[in-house]
Amino acid sequence: MAYKVGRCLLRYRLKEAGMTQRELAEKLGVSEPQINKYVNNRQGMSYQVAYNIAIILGCRMEDLYEWFK
Repeated sequence: MAYKVGRCLLRYRLKEAGMTQRELAEKLGVSEPQINKYVNNRQGMSYQVAYNIAIILGCRMEDLYEWFK
């Protein structure tokens, strides 16, 4: 069975962590507009970016997106 990726849940993970997009951008070493692209589903994250964001936020990579069967 294959799963399909849905919308990005980064906005909610940031809220749960009590972190702003700017703070995440600084920790990740990217621009705030780049984080905003992920949050607003205008650009998908690479595996490397998703992994690093998951570590920063203390969640699993799978928690950064919706998943559908």
